[in-house]
Amino acid sequence: MAREIMYRDALREAIDEEMGRDSSVFIIGEGIAERGGSYKVTEGLLEKYGSKRVRDTPIAEAGMIGVGVGAAIAGARPIVEILYVDFAMLGMDMLVNQAAKFRLMTGGDGRVPFVMRTQGGTGGGVAAQHSQSLEALFYHIPGLQVVMPSVPSDAKGLLKYALRQPDPVIFLEHKHLYMTKGLVPDGEHVIEFGKGDIKRPGKDVTIIAWSNMVPRALEAAAKLAEEGIDAEVFDPRTLVPLDREMILASVAKTNRAVIVQEAVRRGGVASDIASIIQEEAFYHLDAPIEIVAGLNIPVPFNLELEKASVPQVDDIIAAARRTLHAKPFALAAE
Repeated sequence: MAREIMYRDALREAIDEEMGRDSSVFIIGEGIAERGGSYKVTEGLLEKYGSKRVRDTPIAEAGMIGVGVGAAIAGARPIVEILYVDFAMLGMDMLVNQAAKFRLMTGGDGRVPFVMRTQGGTGGGVAAQHSQSLEALFYHIPGLQVVMPSVPSDAKGLLKYALRQPDPVIFLEHKHLYMTKGLVPDGEHVIEFGKGDIKRPGKDVTIIAWSNMVPRALEAAAKLAEEGIDAEVFDPRTLVPLDREMILASVAKTNRAVIVQEAVRRGGVASDIASIIQEEAFYHLDAPIEIVAGLNIPVPFNLELEKASVPQVDDIIAAARRTLHAKPFALAAE
């Protein structure tokens, strides 16, 4: 059986269940205790688990991340909630030079079971310092696992799995997804990292998207279907580890690929996925790979400019059409 619940409630269920299962799990962050968090993910946890395990912090991201990494090294399982991913930059030394490296530097003896939950992306006109999609920064760092769920069931299952990991996890949520609804299975629900999910099967073109770009890709696929174009929508769910096999299998089936990311295009994850497809599935491609990404600019404050700076449904549709109308490589070379 399954229930329809909101994304934020699925996250809360995951935290609640893991705190009940493992007394070493605790959570710290700005306003996460008495106020229940800015997005109400942690509402009610203070009353259930007390102030030693659900603790408000000052506005001091470097301190929060440092405390979390240190506690993890000492044997606890901390969740550190950073209100905006933009502010995680204040703790990058602890994440990049300490948490990500500790296992290697101790010859495999030291582990860092640490989860940083944070949210990013555009929406609501909260301007350039509160709207970035920074997954590529963490994707680039060996030793960090990077998770970006798009639906409530994935949010719950992946967070529960994250809280059982011996190594650091960057868990990236999107501000527009918290109040979206979806079916979440009853009972124990855990999703292993590195297992992507086909959100919509299709045969004409593969659309690869994650986080808030998944609902836009699905909307684009529904509109393309009205034109007779059968698009497959693939959600990797975790960027590190990445389900390369499922990506390559999908592209081998459809012979075309469109990759959608909200983040700016330059140096993005989409470019790396494109290189994987080009290197390992080139002879399956009937058209050039299309990347639909944010503009290489700081996110504007103005709502209309903000919307124009990141991929919209029509942009995805246009990219899919281009792949269908492109000449096959063999013909283009003649």
